[in-house]
Amino acid sequence: MFVGAILGAIFGGFFGLFIGAGIGYVASQAIRYSILGGLNVAQSQLIDSTFSVMGALCKADSVVTRDELNVVEQTFDMLKLGDEQRHAAKGAFNRGKQPDFDLDAAVDQFAQLSHRRGPLLQLFLQLQCMAVAADGKIHPAEHEMLVRIARRLGLQEQDVAQLEAMLRAATGGRSGSGQPATAQNLDDAYAALGITADAEPAEIKLAYRRLMNEYHPDKLAARGLPESMRAVAEERSREINAAYDLVKEARKFK
Repeated sequence: MFVGAILGAIFGGFFGLFIGAGIGYVASQAIRYSILGGLNVAQSQLIDSTFSVMGALCKADSVVTRDELNVVEQTFDMLKLGDEQRHAAKGAFNRGKQPDFDLDAAVDQFAQLSHRRGPLLQLFLQLQCMAVAADGKIHPAEHEMLVRIARRLGLQEQDVAQLEAMLRAATGGRSGSGQPATAQNLDDAYAALGITADAEPAEIKLAYRRLMNEYHPDKLAARGLPESMRAVAEERSREINAAYDLVKEARKFK
């Protein structure tokens, strides 16, 4: 279930505190299931908001590319949507592409349904970024809309910039390609890790470990992340590793 996967990520994962193995597990499960009982009815609205906003973003530069459509289809698989949910998601995506689509209302609906939970908002923004970056670039109009969405969710432009940098670093400067990293590749890699170019190796390693500790699929699974959301964590981990490898090669440290 879409909502089950998202809520599991929130209540069993990102904010899970290990106050003793047994206590932490019981508490997270109790919270998760009590919330699920109240929010299962909102499943269709959550799917509607997610994919209608995605449709508006992909159409922001006036052209929805085949690459973007492929990523939308992959998102269906990533979230393990059933046939009925896929049909609803496609309808929402197509509606979002229309000129009269009310983007702000859709974002506000998502914020209300999610109770502005930080992890869910970040996941929502990541999925939107992945869709519009599918064709290898993020058009200025798409970036502007991403920032508008982030701010309406209570996030910052920096959250958008870091996600965009992480995607560029993962695709624009692959380790082992035999080609030296460009200055832009390195700038993106540093931004993806949340550090500056003058960071010391110890600081770079610490930033990398912190991000991997937060997003590594196995660690998230141990904290309650549902299997249906594993692919999202795997993608984020791959991007973090790509950025770190790029910096390591440029700075010549192990």
